[in-house]
Amino acid sequence: MNIQRAEEIVESPELVNVTYNGKMIYIQHVDENNQIARIYPLDDPQNEFDVQLDQLHEE
Repeated sequence: MNIQRAEEIVESPELVNVTYNGKMIYIQHVDENNQIARIYPLDDPQNEFDVQLDQLHEE
């Protein structure tokens, strides 16, 4: 996923279908400098972690 689209998703009031390793996730924050996103699985909101943007896929 490119950084611009990731930022649009973060700012969107609607839930956008994004996956990481086949699991639906929520993007909390995008770090432009490092090309990473802070995410959590929708079914496990306590499990926050950082991933490279290119590992995220919009469905």
